[in-house]
Amino acid sequence: MRTAERLYAEHGFANVSVRQISEAADQRNNSAVQYHFESRDGLIRTILSSHTRLVEKHRIPMVEALRGQDTVSLEEHYRCLILPTVENHIEAGTPTWSARFFAQALVEPALRDYVLQEHLDTPSYRLLNELGGIRRDGVRPELFARHGTMVRQLSVHAFAELEYDLANGRIDPAAAEDSWRTLGQDLITALCGLTTALLGPL
Repeated sequence: MRTAERLYAEHGFANVSVRQISEAADQRNNSAVQYHFESRDGLIRTILSSHTRLVEKHRIPMVEALRGQDTVSLEEHYRCLILPTVENHIEAGTPTWSARFFAQALVEPALRDYVLQEHLDTPSYRLLNELGGIRRDGVRPELFARHGTMVRQLSVHAFAELEYDLANGRIDPAAAEDSWRTLGQDLITALCGLTTALLGPL
């Protein structure tokens, strides 16, 4: 799984074969992927699910801590959305490939719907939306959907860019933790501004 994640993140799904994954992982049996995951897409979905579980480990306590509040601010909403991914990257060390892997999966036609559903169906995300940090009343459905796309694109690709810079020596690995935390705070600020500009204040 780690070999597949790295190869897909670095080269894209179209440029990596199942045989290449098996060879890079020192698997003599070229049918190992089919045996363990049934198909290439089964392998990709398993990798995505493993990262979802790791992020949920951080996000669930953050969202649960907001229960009982009269209101949830935009900043609190986006802290719960962004910071669990930041913590997951810090825990994983450098280099990582998950952000670039996720960005690739999000634009893969055969996987896009699965990726979105995997994210939107998590218990923490459902509860976060129920708590009402994002204004919906009076917002046109198509504008709300466009807003969600912008939030997703900005956050996914910002994480992928930083991961690339760390993996390729553009940023000193010793500064990885500070870089992830700074990006997280900058994203929270940017997403609050984006949401207020498009949807109006809470």
